[in-house]
Amino acid sequence: MALHKGSERHEARTVSVNPFFGEADPVGGMTEAPPTHRLPDVPLAPSTAYQLVHDELMLDGNSRLNLATFVTTWMEPQAGVLMAECRDKNMIDKDEYPRTAELERRCVAMLADLWNAPDPAAAVGCSTTGSSEACMLAGMALKRRWARRNADRYPGARPNLVMGVNVQVCWEKFCNFWEVEARLVPMEGERFHLDPQAAIELCDENTIGVVGILGSTFDGSYEPIADLCAALDALQERTGLDVPVHVDGASGAMVAPFLDEDLVWDFRLPRVASINTSGHKYGLVYPGVGWALWRDREALPEELVFRVNYLGGEMPTFALNFSRPGAQVVAQYYTFLRLGREGFRAVQQSTRDVARSLADRIAALGDFRLLTRGDQLPVFALTTNDDVTSYDVFDVSRRLRENGWLVPAYTFPAHREDLSVLRIVCRNGFSHDLADLFVDDLARLLPELRRQPHPLTRDKGAATGFHH
Repeated sequence: MALHKGSERHEARTVSVNPFFGEADPVGGMTEAPPTHRLPDVPLAPSTAYQLVHDELMLDGNSRLNLATFVTTWMEPQAGVLMAECRDKNMIDKDEYPRTAELERRCVAMLADLWNAPDPAAAVGCSTTGSSEACMLAGMALKRRWARRNADRYPGARPNLVMGVNVQVCWEKFCNFWEVEARLVPMEGERFHLDPQAAIELCDENTIGVVGILGSTFDGSYEPIADLCAALDALQERTGLDVPVHVDGASGAMVAPFLDEDLVWDFRLPRVASINTSGHKYGLVYPGVGWALWRDREALPEELVFRVNYLGGEMPTFALNFSRPGAQVVAQYYTFLRLGREGFRAVQQSTRDVARSLADRIAALGDFRLLTRGDQLPVFALTTNDDVTSYDVFDVSRRLRENGWLVPAYTFPAHREDLSVLRIVCRNGFSHDLADLFVDDLARLLPELRRQPHPLTRDKGAATGFHH
């Protein structure tokens, strides 16, 4: 959630009311335009309030043209109806809404089966507000398991978590909030994610786990989870250190099972203790819903599960949030039921086909070098060729925004701060037709960009942003 400061200069501003909106209000009515940064003194008519908010939101970008976000921007109308029917149901109140709770349990069972849990019935999991919360829960379980094993042997030791520098910011938040040392494997050369050998060199007796990313947000590439587990197996044989792995599958855990069935990354690897995914990314559900699963009850310490009864009935809960709507969980179950394995395979394959085709067509324009091609996640990153000196990726991002396309430009982290890239995320709903329009707009901009005397976007941070 973005952090917003209180209003300072805009305290006196009001919202302009079109005379057409001014229907009589039986309560007494508002005769003046309402303020923007404090509560109005009297009510507005519902239709007037709606129109004021509706008109202001027209200034937002078109979500379907947002190639920065991984988040689902289109669902079927039937899913929208179901979500509307469930928006007043509190997901935490499982005693009052037992069928909604049952749909959550079914989703966990389906994911356990999809991710090849050794005994899907023994796997444990829960829905969350997204992958960020799911990662926090997984990290807490790793830390608690480490503490339980090592409290006597290493009293006062500071735990650490090993991961690539390309991890999503939620992992940095976890380490900050829960006082865990973040040990980051930097990028090197053309390797833009974690290297197994470099990861194990950072492990010691205080390592609570290693995070592997199935689909890096920086470039869409899969990290080598099986190789990471093999390296940790060898480390245990040499030193006795038993370091578990968490797979952050925010995006890839809903792509690889359908398109890369031979890729071993999930609970088939005994060292993988937990997996998370975002239902609202390639799980094809509107935000916000995520999932966290542990391979068995031993992987999730029982003391982290709270049981309350003040909503009626026995209610075990493991979450950072308490009250939240059941609508997204119901929508996830609808999507699982609606598509099945073959439907998911068809949707994800279509999305990957769009990404690969679009990447090739952009490369054919001659000004860009592809870092990835969209053949893992349907996501790819690109930068300008070395001989392009009149503009940079920030100029491209800025000019594309003029045509409604939101494409993030950003620099890579250590040790590749010298590399600035554009990243394009292809999602369900971004069709070949929209990709054609995107390439046409990009090609139309290039002659103007080539005539620039030098790159023009001076404030790189304000030009665009990095979106997960």
